[in-house]
Amino acid sequence: MNCNTAIALLLLAGIPRPVAAQGSAGSSGRLEPRYLIDLPTAGMLDKGSLAVDIDFYQKGGALLALSVGVLDRLSFGIGYGGTGLIGTETPVMNEVPGVNVKIRLIEEGIVLPALVIGFDSQGKDGYIKSLSRYVIKSPGLYIAASKNYSMLGFLSVHGGVNYTFERADDDRDANGYLGLEKTIGPFISAVVEYNLGNNDNSGNALGRGRGYMSGALKCSIGGGLTLGIHLKDILKNGSDASSINRTVHIEYAMAF
Repeated sequence: MNCNTAIALLLLAGIPRPVAAQGSAGSSGRLEPRYLIDLPTAGMLDKGSLAVDIDFYQKGGALLALSVGVLDRLSFGIGYGGTGLIGTETPVMNEVPGVNVKIRLIEEGIVLPALVIGFDSQGKDGYIKSLSRYVIKSPGLYIAASKNYSMLGFLSVHGGVNYTFERADDDRDANGYLGLEKTIGPFISAVVEYNLGNNDNSGNALGRGRGYMSGALKCSIGGGLTLGIHLKDILKNGSDASSINRTVHIEYAMAF
């Protein structure tokens, strides 16, 4: 090996390279789940971590989001997408990019849950221009708590309250939500989310007062990659819901 080759190898060795842990599903998951299905948990990205989230939903829709762990207790993200991106329909893009900021106030302890406060303007399943809202409204301002228990793997309990700024449909109420995640072996988790829908059941809102119940199976494929299969609005709360909404979520996270 000559000197030039040795110097090149030393320089390459000094370049930071991404390190991807197992995904956020299953009892061997190394990443904290940051969302149930549509709504946030108290999970955080570690400092110096990057997450890419992609949702594929009804009417050829797709949503791409990027999030960064700025500090151990602070993360920031941005997302953008639209409907009609897949297929032959004319694409209809979201009005503006969605942004999210999350701050952890309390770390999880033996008794106390982890607690975060945040803001997230990214709704789900497409934007309805005539109502100035997403099909599933964005969380807006929220407080979320999460607690993990050891039970044949792990059982995680999540809950939160939120206030969205999508209010052009004349429903301006605060909202609440609950969720459970149960690991099934080292690589798979089952998730249930119930969004009370208090901010989507009056005025010109889409909800019928039943709330939005959704379920999912998430699988850690490896290398920081997690695949989720979602069954959304099981109670058919949406005014135009004729069947359960099936969506796909891909999460890729890595640390530098």
